[in-house]
Amino acid sequence: MKDFPQLDSIIHEPTRLKIMSALMGLDPEGKVDFTFLRDLLKLTDGNLSVHLRKLEENGYVSIEKTFVRRRPKTWISLTEEGRKAFKVYVEALERILKQSR
Repeated sequence: MKDFPQLDSIIHEPTRLKIMSALMGLDPEGKVDFTFLRDLLKLTDGNLSVHLRKLEENGYVSIEKTFVRRRPKTWISLTEEGRKAFKVYVEALERILKQSR
């Protein structure tokens, strides 16, 4: 039996996997606002913030804080490194699933 590929533990956590999956659906230069992502994934502000911080610390997402009509707005996007890491993760997961058949 072949060795199973390693899965990126940063991405593998279920909430971070959902975040990465949602962001992968964007154009490479695309971004979403915090509220949209929070509502889409049905997370609390705190929960989303913690997971985004972990992804940002690992270089997978970029977080930009701006103001729109004097109100703070947070934009989230995948970095190029994040896109590559997600593709590698998906390929590894596919190899694991293929080996299990």
